[in-house]
Amino acid sequence: MDEAAVERALRAGLADFDLDDADLALIERGSEGADADDAAGPLPVVAVVGRPNVGKSTFVNRILGRREAVVEDVPGVTRDRVAYDAEWAGRRFTLVDTGGWEVDATGIHLRVAEQAEVAVELADVVLFIVDSTVGATDADEGVVKLLRRSGKPVVLVANKVDDQRFESDATALWSLGLGQPWPVSALHGRGSGDVLDALLEVLPEVSGVAGAYPVGGPRRVALIGRPNVGKSSLLNKLVGHERVVVDDVAGTTRDPVDELVVIAGKPWRFVDTAGIRRRVHQTRGADFYASLRTQTALEKAEVAVVLVDASEPVTEQDIRVIQQAIDAGRALVVAFNKWDTLDEERRHYLEREIERDLVQITWAPRVNISALTGRHLEKLVPALETALHSWDTRVPTGKLNAFLGEVVAAHPHPVRGGKQPRILFATQAASRPPRFVLFASGFVEAGYRRFIERKLRERFGFEGTPIEVSVRVREKRGKR
Repeated sequence: MDEAAVERALRAGLADFDLDDADLALIERGSEGADADDAAGPLPVVAVVGRPNVGKSTFVNRILGRREAVVEDVPGVTRDRVAYDAEWAGRRFTLVDTGGWEVDATGIHLRVAEQAEVAVELADVVLFIVDSTVGATDADEGVVKLLRRSGKPVVLVANKVDDQRFESDATALWSLGLGQPWPVSALHGRGSGDVLDALLEVLPEVSGVAGAYPVGGPRRVALIGRPNVGKSSLLNKLVGHERVVVDDVAGTTRDPVDELVVIAGKPWRFVDTAGIRRRVHQTRGADFYASLRTQTALEKAEVAVVLVDASEPVTEQDIRVIQQAIDAGRALVVAFNKWDTLDEERRHYLEREIERDLVQITWAPRVNISALTGRHLEKLVPALETALHSWDTRVPTGKLNAFLGEVVAAHPHPVRGGKQPRILFATQAASRPPRFVLFASGFVEAGYRRFIERKLRERFGFEGTPIEVSVRVREKRGKR
């Protein structure tokens, strides 16, 4: 029986079980896979514009459903235009966050405004965000003129309408002449669904600005690790000059700086987390802020390079940083720094430490480097590419179910309480990182889920990416 036939047979069997709409949508989405998305053509592009500090990045995070764009309580945090993959009601699109647009901008603010204008030109639809508590300003009027000239469809968003008392502030924005202002609270999510429904009404099926945001841009790499393992040295070596290293007092949580780095002829976007220093009597505080900074970098990255000082024993803090990258769902490469300083005895002990302390990440590529001399830095590229390829991988539903059928037949779930749960159907709910959902007739033990994960890795690789296996227990119809 071929894989497609296996999938059809198992899906037919699901008809006997109680499945809700979310289950059915998940199964359908998994069956279509990535091929259906690629065949549909380039995704439509939505640019989010507005003056500084009106809540653009907060609204972007609300649409994405995760904290991806960096948000702070000061204006001007976002400078470049940054593209994200977004989805609403089954429709996928590219969402572009921009810096604040100002009429009389000078210096760096002028370049930010120019980036916002470019974003409008390279968009199919524009989400124009206005602070309803302030009302329409001269800067907003300037943005309106720009939008009218562009001729692009515009959805007007009145942000900071946190409850009904402020809805009258939103209605005042009819005066801008851009149609209905949609009242939302980007912070709390109020009204965001209505805005996205309105967006879908004017969103084309296929982008008219194809190629504006190519998929093959530089991949984003977070350089993380405990303090003083050589992150700054590695970044300086990769950049090719002594970049200014931030050495602020413990407790400063500035946005990590992005660096475009070319390794072995290929560009990468490195998100720097160097600059946290352990301070005497402030270990807990320094660790706390190092963790915060690591989290910020991970949110902006696709793959994490965890730097470990090979000349010292693997510490609990090293393990904690690695776990942070796994919990964030990022692809992972472990780089052992200062490898050139190791003698045979230390290498022997390090191998034992890795076997004992890093047993949970045997799937992560490992490179041995020297940030100081640049030794073996070129080995980072194949390791990064391997991890990202695994992170992006999607297993076709037919192949996944045929494989699991073999595994379960050879190693069925143990009988517990006289019952043996059956795996009814499996689908890959997402990639980046790969997430698998098993529909089962009863509770599947954690040990068996780990067994399934191990078998998935043996068959499909997934080197360098965490994978998640979750189970949905569904009962037969009429059995309750």
